[in-house]
Amino acid sequence: MSALEKWEELVKKQLKTENIYELLQKENLENIDVKPYYQNNSVYKILPKIEESTHLVAEFQDGLTDQAFAFLLNENVEGLDDKTIFINNEDFAGHIVTDENNRYVSLIDVFSDDREAEINAHLAAELLAKSFERNICVDVSLHQNSGASIIQQLGFALSKSKELVEKLGSGILDRLSFKFAVGSQYFFEISKIRAFKYLFNQLSKEFDKDLIPYIFVETSFRNKAANDQDNNLIRSTLELASAMIGGADAVFCNNYKIEDPSELSKEIAFKQQIVLAYESIINVFEDAASGSYFVEDMTRQFAEKSWKLFLDIEEKGGYLELLKSGEIQQMIFAQATKEQTWVEQGKIKIIGVNLYPKLEVKKSVSELYDSSQIKPIRLAEMFE
Repeated sequence: MSALEKWEELVKKQLKTENIYELLQKENLENIDVKPYYQNNSVYKILPKIEESTHLVAEFQDGLTDQAFAFLLNENVEGLDDKTIFINNEDFAGHIVTDENNRYVSLIDVFSDDREAEINAHLAAELLAKSFERNICVDVSLHQNSGASIIQQLGFALSKSKELVEKLGSGILDRLSFKFAVGSQYFFEISKIRAFKYLFNQLSKEFDKDLIPYIFVETSFRNKAANDQDNNLIRSTLELASAMIGGADAVFCNNYKIEDPSELSKEIAFKQQIVLAYESIINVFEDAASGSYFVEDMTRQFAEKSWKLFLDIEEKGGYLELLKSGEIQQMIFAQATKEQTWVEQGKIKIIGVNLYPKLEVKKSVSELYDSSQIKPIRLAEMFE
């Protein structure tokens, strides 16, 4: 009798049922097959990252210049030396003064996110003229915060990359950064980051390259609540951990205070990263989850399903064409409203919102969502 058969017999006896898989398997919004038991039946490889150690990125504050080695900037700041600078504001991009002692990575996306469906060629040219290590960002954090599934986020990131190649040539692949937002599905989010490494590497091979993506990850707004801000600290800390374990090159913690953020809450948001990195040292591993049977299987499923979505989008004309027709918006709308309905029904539990205590529903799904827009919406807004 195999190890699996022994396990099945034991569980059948303990649960007093022959149908253990129906009982133990749980439905999820991603339609991913999550098994209650895993065996090692594959050969795994380490998925590298570009940075030797994950950057802990701080929103600029004067008091953090000696503590932080990477900053998110929306304006020029003098006196920074030996820092990695992440440029986050397209209005600022054309006026930034670079310093040869610093490194620069753009987090600026050149795609419109509405029915105009175009690449801002002037902005792209402006960014490519800068002496940045990474000049253009493919941003799918908006999609996550608007309720897109993990598979959609990964498929859209690939399709946007392909659009950039068609517009700017295959050399652009070496100059891209990718911005993701991570939510509360801990192991799924680890697998999302890992899966994208497989996917982008495969895409690059279509253009005779063998590239690793530069991945910047921020915490999500999607699962945060305005009336339960202390729990937001816990949620965002777990999100940071999943990003680091998944192998992000840089992480940024958004302010846990949805309403009335302060200089103190901004500092605490950065120090969440410090505690994680210095107490657990998870930011230094190249691929901490490699060899985990569960995470490896999730990574494989996300990669396969996302690649299929990417091919489907390409067959229909590409990301911009589907954005113009409204199909991208409809895909996100369908996923987001299903997730919101699960929250309303209590199938997804958010402590302090629909559990401990259970707040009263104040807005309907139809009031919150618009099928014609990619619009960031927090799940807790229904109850606020």
